[in-house]
Amino acid sequence: MNGSPSQQADVRYLDTRLSINLDRLATTTNAGLFVALFASAALGVLVSFYFHFLTVALLFLNLLNFYWMRVQKTHTLLANYGLLAQIRYIVESVGPEFRQYLFASDTEERPFSRNERAEVYRKAKGIDSSAAFGTQYDPSPGFITLRHSMFPTPVEERVPYQVTFGEENASKAPYRITKPIMISAMSYGALGPTAVRALARGAKRAGIPMNTGEGGYPKYHLMEGCDLIFQMGTAKFGVRTPEGLLDEDKLAELAGHEAVRMIEVKFSQGAKPGKGGLLPKEKISREIAELRGVSMGSDVVSPPYHSECKDVPSTVAFIRRVQEISGLPVGFKMCVGRLSEFEALIREMKSQQVFPDFVTIDGAEGGTGAAPKSFMDGVGVPIFEAMLSVRKILDDEGVTDRFKLLASGRLIDARRQLIAMSLGAAACYSARGFMLALGCIQALQCNQNTCPVGITTHEPHLTRGLDVESKSIRVANYADALTHDHEELLAAMGKRHPKELSPECVHVPRLVRFES
Repeated sequence: MNGSPSQQADVRYLDTRLSINLDRLATTTNAGLFVALFASAALGVLVSFYFHFLTVALLFLNLLNFYWMRVQKTHTLLANYGLLAQIRYIVESVGPEFRQYLFASDTEERPFSRNERAEVYRKAKGIDSSAAFGTQYDPSPGFITLRHSMFPTPVEERVPYQVTFGEENASKAPYRITKPIMISAMSYGALGPTAVRALARGAKRAGIPMNTGEGGYPKYHLMEGCDLIFQMGTAKFGVRTPEGLLDEDKLAELAGHEAVRMIEVKFSQGAKPGKGGLLPKEKISREIAELRGVSMGSDVVSPPYHSECKDVPSTVAFIRRVQEISGLPVGFKMCVGRLSEFEALIREMKSQQVFPDFVTIDGAEGGTGAAPKSFMDGVGVPIFEAMLSVRKILDDEGVTDRFKLLASGRLIDARRQLIAMSLGAAACYSARGFMLALGCIQALQCNQNTCPVGITTHEPHLTRGLDVESKSIRVANYADALTHDHEELLAAMGKRHPKELSPECVHVPRLVRFES
């Protein structure tokens, strides 16, 4: 191309389909802001005093612009473009909200689409959740469905659901559930007090158990009288010694509480398997310190594994120890990683003749209040592959009937829950499903203490809008509606009870493979 560089640049701008010269626009905007200030001041003197109100606002904007462009050194865009860059930051910050309400389709949001959330909302409100005109999901490779039968089960032949934990080990305090849904681990700390109480009261209404999460002594969970599964995390909040080891006396005392029906030892979770946690001392209130059994003056580190569990034999021995101390059904929760390690764990159980009462398999798609993106997106085995692989190991080792399997990880609807149960689960956990039932809008602010609906925050001005009584009814409605869906789907599959389900009840598209 002939001509000087400046002439070539002019041609380039002319050839561009749509372009904005940010340098010129910013220069014009910032100069215009300055000129507008003097014009407004002149109008205030010559025309009307009321123009001075505009003068004050323009003076403030000019001072801000001067600070952004000449004083602050953190943001290059602000230093180069001033007000124009700040407008860009504002638009970027509200982008997710604009996409969610104005641009995103009903099926494309993550982790849960608008359709999925709407179904939970309708169930929780006790209104019809049926839809018209066919599915909006593309039944393409990757979308797993259930296989129905030509001969659905008559209503009179259905067998009422019940599962008893602890029966395989002749537990002194076996625990029976009569619905296949349980509230998954959410601790006080991750959730605010009103959210915990609403979930617990709803669990009581629905007749389902609630997992306490690893937040320590379950003060707010206990207020509502529901059955509890106490979760013991790697830091052993609530049952720890000052050194972070298991305090047997504290565990025995807690297990003696009438509402605590089972103990779940957390080895790992789907959102951040192999990763511990940090509770900064600045976030430790007097109440949290008391409930978790920690000091207010120092950070509390949750190790990535239990200090007592150095290898496979010591891990199995620790399970037996917790069973003996608590006298309750005891299980553990894990996200599957290396199948060889799980296989070694099962073989060691056979060797020591020590088996848990249940094992919770958490999928890599599981959620949490906060996790590093690298772990959340890149570590762990998804729930369906994990369930099938675990079930195969149990079958091969001949121990399928020695304990119950539970499943968790994005299981908010009956379809996914029954797929998990077809792959071996006796019951399903859900956490985010029940958060949606409380009114969660998927604002994705769980880790910022700014939850707009008062669920994952401790700010009083945000939690005051969450009414415990009305939200507990929604929690119970959701659990009851899921149970109804289970019964209807089981009948359509020609089954009387989830125990009759098997992997053959699931249609897996050819391009989706479960590999062990």
